[in-house]
Amino acid sequence: MAPYDEEKLLETYMKQSLFDVRCEWGEHGVTKLSDECDVVIIVDVLSFSTCVSLACERGARVYPGQPGDPDSAAYAESLGARLAVKRSQWRPDSGALCLSPVSMQSLQRHERLVLPSPNGAVLSQMAGHTPVIAGCLRNARAVAAAAMHLGSTIGVIPAGERWEDGTLRPAWEDLVGAGAIINELDGERSPEAAVAEMAYLSVVGEVSSRMLKTVSGRELVERGFKEDVLMACEENVDNGAPRLVDGAFLAP
Repeated sequence: MAPYDEEKLLETYMKQSLFDVRCEWGEHGVTKLSDECDVVIIVDVLSFSTCVSLACERGARVYPGQPGDPDSAAYAESLGARLAVKRSQWRPDSGALCLSPVSMQSLQRHERLVLPSPNGAVLSQMAGHTPVIAGCLRNARAVAAAAMHLGSTIGVIPAGERWEDGTLRPAWEDLVGAGAIINELDGERSPEAAVAEMAYLSVVGEVSSRMLKTVSGRELVERGFKEDVLMACEENVDNGAPRLVDGAFLAP
């Protein structure tokens, strides 16, 4: 009988290696799944992935940024890009852009945007050489089709939010968004992926009413961003599948 290698077996289990369609949360999810998957899909519904989908649908390029990076302005300038401001600094009539789906509607075709985000943007840059697609409810069907074109082993990463101490807070909207994409994929699901799919199927027809009552949804509504939540709830209205190429998301 072969010797029992607990560390090796645990690593295999964590990568959900028996399955075609896999699902795991946050930073650890990206690092565990990207090594073995043909493509990873980053799902940050409120609001990075939704913003990326809207921006790329308008023909823009989106460069993921690091929140609080003192070099962000210089980085954006070097790219000939606009730098998104913080939500707290954004006003509807300002012409500025922020991590708000509504603000993405002012983007022009071929514009470049540096979009900082503590969740989706950070995760997008952690997959190494594995292709990365930004997925959400708005583009779930298109993203699934693009992912299956890239390969049969697909990792879906719900980004989640952060607690005050910086640890991962699993988020309803990202679980459901991941499930919407998984529902469009072929292949055998891991139990983790199947649960996400079931979460989505359990709220079909009720996504917006439910999301408005979630922790993330209520926070945005109370801050005056209800329309952002409603836009994030729209399903399969965007036709692009934004892929990270040379540091920027663009829809082929």
